[in-house]
Amino acid sequence: MSRPRFYITTAIAYPNGRPHMGHAYEAIATDVIARFKRLDDHDVRFLTGTDEHGLKIDQAARAANMAPKAYVDDMVAPFLELDHALGISFDRFIRTTDADHKALVQALWQRMAANDDLYLGRYEGWYSVRDEAYYDQSELVEATDASGAKLHLSPQGTPVEWTVEESWFFKLSAYQDRLLTLYDTQPEFIQPSSRFNEMRSFVAGGLSDLSVSRTSFSWGIPVPGDERHVMYVWLDALANYLTGAGGLDGEWWPADLHIVGKDVVRFHTVYWPAFLMSAGISLPKTVFGHGFLLNRGEKMSKSLGNVVDPAEMAIRFGVDRLRWFLCREVAFGEDGSYSDEAIVERTNADLANGIGNLAQRSLSMVAKNLGGVMPVRGDAGESEIRLKDAFLAGAEAYFAHMNALALHKALDSLMAMVAAANGYFAENAPWALAKTDTARMAEVLAATLDATRRIVMLAQPFMPESCARLLDQLGVAEDARDFKAFNTPVATGTELPAPAGVFPRITLDG
Repeated sequence: MSRPRFYITTAIAYPNGRPHMGHAYEAIATDVIARFKRLDDHDVRFLTGTDEHGLKIDQAARAANMAPKAYVDDMVAPFLELDHALGISFDRFIRTTDADHKALVQALWQRMAANDDLYLGRYEGWYSVRDEAYYDQSELVEATDASGAKLHLSPQGTPVEWTVEESWFFKLSAYQDRLLTLYDTQPEFIQPSSRFNEMRSFVAGGLSDLSVSRTSFSWGIPVPGDERHVMYVWLDALANYLTGAGGLDGEWWPADLHIVGKDVVRFHTVYWPAFLMSAGISLPKTVFGHGFLLNRGEKMSKSLGNVVDPAEMAIRFGVDRLRWFLCREVAFGEDGSYSDEAIVERTNADLANGIGNLAQRSLSMVAKNLGGVMPVRGDAGESEIRLKDAFLAGAEAYFAHMNALALHKALDSLMAMVAAANGYFAENAPWALAKTDTARMAEVLAATLDATRRIVMLAQPFMPESCARLLDQLGVAEDARDFKAFNTPVATGTELPAPAGVFPRITLDG
């Protein structure tokens, strides 16, 4: 029987600067979900990559006195390196300069044109180069500069400029009712619910036709049949999900889940489904808009000097500690904050004192007292029954939360299992039993090791490298680490490697 398929994507990053913690957070969260699905017997395709066209890149390349393609070739490298450093298990790293993507976007345009949804006109309006987005006058925010001059800003606080040029337009207004029907009949299309409410309200307020080409620069994908125009960068960028699926009618489409930042939810839940409806292509199942990651409660900004290099953070604290912290500390879908102190405090509490301590104490006792082999499992007494009940409830909650994309709640459930296992170990005091009842000691250690095995198996999506090392020490075969083997204990008598600490305590001083 074939495994169910699961196609998951990040938003693709705009490489006009180095990757920041927000990029790392989205990649890690998406990777956790992809790894969870693989362990849960799904055939997974995981797409990430870079969005390389548009005016912002064109301007940055000119400022660097480079050709745009040479510029993006240089700028993409740190994003790919960061993904590798963070253990991101993508199946394809797509670049919108890839040849198959260019061909696909032009084919998508032609399908939209064949549906009579594209027309030539003249665009006059406000455009943010930084957001690569058009804004209605009613959306702008007024501000003043240092000299007191009045400024217009986008809702994101970015500068906008009045733009006048010939443009191809997409009949977005014709899709208002279909979009509202989509939202009302498939509310799971936009998650979490706060994003759903924002987008439904935006569309219900009325939609204008969308400018989908530019003539003022040439760094983009040419419009088929009218190469004076290049396509609007968001039409180009959003289509990457189809390219990654194998084409307009690709075998992996529709996507099960797009993970995107809350600032680009509009593009993914209004423009993207309308483009797909126009082209006669099925829609993705869910778009999840996560929150912003804040440095000590403040949005990252070069002017504030609080932009952090995630690659340096991973080296300083360890990749798996960083992955664990971001998923444990930040409620997925909401804004979250991080600091060096919080990372040290959280990972020491959960990993060094929790999972690591549980594994190290039990494995060390087996090595010292039982010849380093898996002990005999005994009959369940009252304390074993309580432990079993706690683990049944914890595992059930873990899977429910993971499938609901509540990553932080899944880790709450996992830590409740850690507390139950540590409580069982303390209650039964195998170090005391070593002097009075070695048979019972062996039973307690067998139960503790099996509880540890189950915890570590569930922690794998979050900390793949560390969990692999722990499962090695617990004697778990490599082909017995997916969730189908969750209830299969390690055989009695299995030789266990010499225990070695996986989560030593860390300090701010290193």
